[in-house]
Amino acid sequence: MQIARFSLEGGAIGFGIVDEDELVVLSGDPMFAGFDTTGDRVELGDVRLLAPVIPRSKVVGIGRNYRDHAAELGNEVPEEPLVFLKPNTAVIGPEDAIPYPAQTEDLHFEGEVALVIGKVARNVTSAAAGDVVFGITAANDVTMRDRQRSDRQWARAKGFDASCPLGPVIQTEFDPESIRVQTRLDGKTVQDGTTADLVFDFGTLIEYVTSFMTLLPGDVILTGTPAGVGPMEPGQTVEVEVEGVGTLTNRIVSQQP
Repeated sequence: MQIARFSLEGGAIGFGIVDEDELVVLSGDPMFAGFDTTGDRVELGDVRLLAPVIPRSKVVGIGRNYRDHAAELGNEVPEEPLVFLKPNTAVIGPEDAIPYPAQTEDLHFEGEVALVIGKVARNVTSAAAGDVVFGITAANDVTMRDRQRSDRQWARAKGFDASCPLGPVIQTEFDPESIRVQTRLDGKTVQDGTTADLVFDFGTLIEYVTSFMTLLPGDVILTGTPAGVGPMEPGQTVEVEVEGVGTLTNRIVSQQP
C-alpha cells in the first residue's frame, strides 16, 4: 500500500492511499489515526504531493553502508554502523527545489532507501525491527562533499536546509532484502544498487540505533547509498527511484542571496 501526503488548492493538507490515478482520502495521519477513510477521493493530478513524512525529531543517516560506495571514496567499510544526524528542517518533498548552498563548490547526490519509523522504538532487537517500521520511501542525502572533507564532522555537510528530499510516497509493503534503488541525473543512470548489497541490513541498523537513541514515530533512517555518487549543478534534475515507491524528482537551483 502506498501512502501519500498532499496539499489541495487553498493549502489544506491531507493523507491518502494511492489507488491508480486517485487518492482515497484518510481521516488523518495514518501513523497515528489508522486507515479510516473519509469517503472522499481526489485525482492525483489535482493535488501537490508533499514530503510523505516530516520527522518529529530527526533523520538518522547511515554512512558507508554499501561496500562499493565506501571504496569509491577511498574509505574502509566501518566495523559497526556509522551514524550521523540531519535535522527535520532538512526535509523537502518531491518537485521541491534543492538550492545550491553558497558554502560549497561540490554538491553531491546520494540516492537511498529510507525507513519511516512508525512506533516509539528503544532497544529494539533485529528480529523485532519490522514491528517498528511503518514503511519505506525514497531519499536523497544531498551532501556538500568539500565541507564533509574539511569539517571532519558532517553536521554542515549533510544537515543544511533542503538536504533531505523525501518521497513521493511511503510504501508499507516491501521485501527488505531486495529493494532496488537507482539515481538518474538529467535522465542518465548514475547509481544502481539493491539492499541485498547493504553492509548492515535494516534490522541491524534499527537494533544499533535504538541501543543508544529513542526513535519516534515519523523519524527516518537513511540506509546508505550505493556507488556512483557525484556532483550536481544548478539547472540539473536528479531523480531517485526506489522499487515499490516510485521516483523522487528534484531540480537544483542557484541559491538566492
